[in-house]
Formats: sequence, C-alpha cells, structure tokens
Amino acid sequence: MEVKKQSQTEITNMFAVLVNLGDDKNITVASENIRNNIKNSVKESLSLQELKQHKPWFDEECLGFLDRRKQAKMQWVKDPSQTNLDKLNYVRCDASRHFRKK
Repeated sequence: MEVKKQSQTEITNMFAVLVNLGDDKNITVASENIRNNIKNSVKESLSLQELKQHKPWFDEECLGFLDRRKQAKMQWVKDPSQTNLDKLNYVRCDASRHFRKK
C-alpha cells in the first residue's frame, strides 16, 4: 500500500507541474511529458530489481539441448508424421534426462 500511495503522490506532483505550463505547449509534447513522467515515477517508486540467475548449472550444453528440442518440435509442426513425433519424443526425453543429471 505504501508503494501505491507513493507512486500516486509522485504522479499527482508531476501533473501539477504540467498544469502550470499553460496552453502554449503542443498537445503531443504535453502527452509525451505525461507518459514519461508516469513511467519515471513508477520506476522510482517500485525500484525494479534485476533478474537473478537461479540455475547456476545451466550452461552452453543445456542451451544445445534446448535448441535441438525446439528444432525437433518445429519439424514436427511442419510435418506431423509419426517419425517426426518419435524423434521429438526422443529429443524431449534426452533433454529431460540431461537436465536431471545436471
């Protein structure tokens, strides 16, 4: 609730500044200012954090397994034959087995 009140206060303050500009400003410039002010105040009030890597075991080899699985699925989507389905299932099992070992 504090973050919500803080962001509302900051947005209200930004609008108060824009009201004092008068009618001389162009509407598009004013709307851009409003949009930028809202974005900035929300960023400041939420203090966004960078995402952390939660899986230190995930490496280039794992990316290779994901790429092979994606290629097998795309091949099956293009041609839904039984052989492509069997290949997709094999690649999925192989990738899952590798991830479990990691």
